[in-house]
Amino acid sequence: MEPLSADEIRRSIVNSSKSQVKALTLPLGYAELPWESLDFLGWRDPKAPNRGYLVVRREDSVTGIAVSTQSTGAARRFAGLCDLCNTAHHVSDIALFVARRAGKAGREGNTVGTYICADLACSLYIRGLKDLDVPQGDTATPEVRAERLATRLETFVQRVLN
Repeated sequence: MEPLSADEIRRSIVNSSKSQVKALTLPLGYAELPWESLDFLGWRDPKAPNRGYLVVRREDSVTGIAVSTQSTGAARRFAGLCDLCNTAHHVSDIALFVARRAGKAGREGNTVGTYICADLACSLYIRGLKDLDVPQGDTATPEVRAERLATRLETFVQRVLN
């Protein structure tokens, strides 16, 4: 992913009010992000941990989505699967993220949700750059997994936009 400025990130958010976007806190270590290893920029707001953001380059634009989740409970022995990167995690490391839909539908309270890696670090997991505690069944190459991630992410973005 090409690096994004803080201004580009804020302008990209499609499902939040101007005041919510203004209050957005960039990820910790923003200046040192491994942009070349990211398929999208995803982070939990350090000042509001139940809030997160997904920012993705799409053709010749950038789309950002604000998401929210509830705090995860204590670690359990069961495994769950991220709907975006298809990575298996302990259930406590997967979270249901909900995004208000863009436009009128969102203002009327309509939302969409999906299960995602709780730390929003899908790109790092599919490339083996972040350790996993659960054995993985997917033997596809990181490139193939990245293509699948891009497709699933685009589907989620479309659900928010439409």
